Amino acid sequence: MSEAIRIRVTSQHLAESSNPAQQKYAFAYHISIENCGREAVQLLNRYWLITDADGKKTEVRGAGVVGKQPVIAPDECYEYSSGAILDTPVGTMQGYYEMQSADGNTFQAPIPVFSLVVPNLIN
Repeated sequence: MSEAIRIRVTSQHLAESSNPAQQKYAFAYHISIENCGREAVQLLNRYWLITDADGKKTEVRGAGVVGKQPVIAPDECYEYSSGAILDTPVGTMQGYYEMQSADGNTFQAPIPVFSLVVPNLIN
C-alpha cells in the first residue's frame, strides 16, 4: 500500500529567522502527499529523523501533521508546510508517515531523505 503514496518535499533556508552567531539555522519545508491508490487513506502519525552536519540526530514523533490527521482520497493530494531549526547550516531530514487504509490496515509511507542547506555556503 505504501507504494501508492507519493511524497514530494521542497525546502528552503529562512535567513530572517536564523541566527548564525548563536548557531541556529531555520528552515521551512513544503510536503505534498499524493494518494495514487484506489482507496482513501488517513495520515495518523509522523516520524522524523533530523540529522545536522555534526551528526547530532533528533527524532520527532507525533500525531498527524500541523495539527491534522487528513484523509486523502484516491487521486488527491494533501499539502502542508512546516519547519525545523538546526545547530548547523547543513542537515538532512527523513522519516515516514503512519497511514491507515479504508479497511483499517496501517502501513508506513516513507519520506525520502532531503537536505536542509544554507544557500551559497560553499562557493
